[in-house]
Amino acid sequence: MDAISQPPSGAGGAELPFFLVSIDTEGDNIWAQPREVATQNAAFLYRFQVLCERYHLRPSYLTNYEMAMSPTFQEFGRHVLKQHTAEIGMHLHAWNTPPLVSLTADDTRYQPYLIEYPPQVMKDKVATMTDLLESTFGRKMVSHRAGRWGFDAYYARLLLEYRYRVDSTVTPYRSWKACPGDPAQAGGTDYSHFPDTAYFIDLSDIGRAGKSPLLEVPMTIIPAEPHAIDPIRRLCPQGSYAVKVMEHIFPIVHWLRPTGRNLRAMLRILQQARQGRWQYVQLMLHSSELMPGGSPTFRTANDIERLYADLEKVFAGVEGTFAGATFEEFYQAVQARQRRISHRTGGEQSG
Repeated sequence: MDAISQPPSGAGGAELPFFLVSIDTEGDNIWAQPREVATQNAAFLYRFQVLCERYHLRPSYLTNYEMAMSPTFQEFGRHVLKQHTAEIGMHLHAWNTPPLVSLTADDTRYQPYLIEYPPQVMKDKVATMTDLLESTFGRKMVSHRAGRWGFDAYYARLLLEYRYRVDSTVTPYRSWKACPGDPAQAGGTDYSHFPDTAYFIDLSDIGRAGKSPLLEVPMTIIPAEPHAIDPIRRLCPQGSYAVKVMEHIFPIVHWLRPTGRNLRAMLRILQQARQGRWQYVQLMLHSSELMPGGSPTFRTANDIERLYADLEKVFAGVEGTFAGATFEEFYQAVQARQRRISHRTGGEQSG
């Protein structure tokens, strides 16, 4: 893909923040735990891609096993790669990615995290996905997001072994401990105190910056404003039905992730990013959320139209004030910025 040595400049020559679009590219309605996974949503990606291109945005399609096997998605992926208008990366659902190794009594039901499998099985699954994607699309895979947001230090080392350069699994201010995979294990990863901006991972502690070449690009999530219901929420057990209902009505965090009812929150995030001169923001969706009935969030054709209406408003809000980029291009820009800083600092010291 075309390299971006630095972001385009806005008024006064100031560098624009990046607007990243990441799509978990996976089968239809995985939330329903289907025994046979369909991939009809692959046909609905063209409309989304056209919208992104109209606003000069460049999505990163983080692709899992069944979508990598879909002829419809293969055709789409090859097209956008040829046009240099998007990136293909890796997204790994451990429970249905070969080699299939049963971890629970019913892996389709429990959908275990990759980090719950033995190390060799983890490595074999990463190898399978990497080989499949690279042989299918003729490109080195450099970007990744873990299935169900489960990540740890061994996983990070595996990504580096297979020459990935970007991970985007961290969800700051959000813990997945109350979201079990294998019921005999401890649940998902707790990112409550992780950084909320991009950093090179410390392989001994993935929650802090270090010197590895793996760039973590956390999801754009901000804490919600305090609410009168918060004391009641804290009294309820984490992960309980009552807490889920309260979080649905009164979220404790806001994601840059369309839900059909959070346009105001997303626009507020963009405003904060501009005012705070953030390095980037990242909007995410699942590919299946672009298809009626492909998710529990957007069930009907009308729901999809409302989604696109919100996307139009968000994308119009970034036009001219953010620069679109894929994950690979963002990585290159971060490296270029570090080289400029290092050159300046070295020059000052030598002088």
